[in-house]
Amino acid sequence: GFGRDRRGSAAVEFAIIAPVFFALIFAIIETGMVFFAGQVLETAVQDSGRTFFTSTVVSKSDYETALCNRVKGLMDCTKLRNDVQTYAAGTAFTIADPIDSSGNFIDSFTYNAPSSNDTTSTVVVRSYYQWPLFVTGLGYNIANINRGGTNKSRLLTATAAFRPQ
Repeated sequence: GFGRDRRGSAAVEFAIIAPVFFALIFAIIETGMVFFAGQVLETAVQDSGRTFFTSTVVSKSDYETALCNRVKGLMDCTKLRNDVQTYAAGTAFTIADPIDSSGNFIDSFTYNAPSSNDTTSTVVVRSYYQWPLFVTGLGYNIANINRGGTNKSRLLTATAAFRPQ
């Protein structure tokens, strides 16, 4: 009878465990991708920002193209946001948080590159990318933009500071 028939019990047990198992696997993969993308962005900002270090005056479009060429296989370049600021030597500066208290991304950046032959200023380059998240259920949510809202993304940030030579 049905009381002793064990055929199919493995399939039933797998059907019970499978959703949690696959959610865990996808969450691990997604977390790894977030860290990998963050490192790619960090390296791209360091490499692209070297043009400021070598006193090369760079236009906004040239800098964005150089940055895009380093991340285009992984990120949508139209979603990159860049902030380039030049500070006089000895000037104290603070870097504002790009996420407000409501969890919204503040997209108010400028491009203020150093003038030619400026070897005393400090150039701070920041780039941001909103990485989309897909596995945000089961108590696992690494989103830091509009947490709990419909926009489930993680803001990747890369910063580099240079003094032109």
